[in-house]
Amino acid sequence: MALWPFKREQLITVSEALEIAEDKTGDYYKFSAVQWKRHRYDVRTLSSLEPAQIVPHAFAFLDRGVRAPEEIGSPRLKREYYFICLQDHRILNALNRDKELKLLPLLVYIFTHELIHIVRFSSFLQRYEISGRDKEKEEETVHGITHRVLKGMALPRLGHVLDSYRFHRIGEVDSGNDQYLRGDEHADI
Repeated sequence: MALWPFKREQLITVSEALEIAEDKTGDYYKFSAVQWKRHRYDVRTLSSLEPAQIVPHAFAFLDRGVRAPEEIGSPRLKREYYFICLQDHRILNALNRDKELKLLPLLVYIFTHELIHIVRFSSFLQRYEISGRDKEKEEETVHGITHRVLKGMALPRLGHVLDSYRFHRIGEVDSGNDQYLRGDEHADI
């Protein structure tokens, strides 16, 4: 698969989608602006990803690291930090395959999903390092929460995205009809 990065106008949509996802996720968890700042994360698109952050199976990969706040500069003050690593090429490929799919609602879903993971990891509701059935269960849980967060939102084509993920929520069986929307690794979508 060719690795196509987002174009300038698509990067504007990335920013818009992140703002919507932050707002909806913050509303769901009833976060103030100060509480959101405790959840440290950054977004990387394909052009800024390291080779190990380019994955073949997901629209986004949640990577974790440590980063010292620039304004403080003390190595003792390093804090856990998450990176939402968008897989531009996979997202663009999905848009080319499914003409019902649009970039903004898909990115809103992806960002909301990843932000919910970040909240759960940062709040110790779930450990970051999990595997096997625990990883699958975490994905089902997060898909379910993502659906609850976004289900009443008036955004064109969001319903199509939510329907595409319906088999990933807890208690539902995967029919295999949504293979291009599947994220098989931890904290991926």
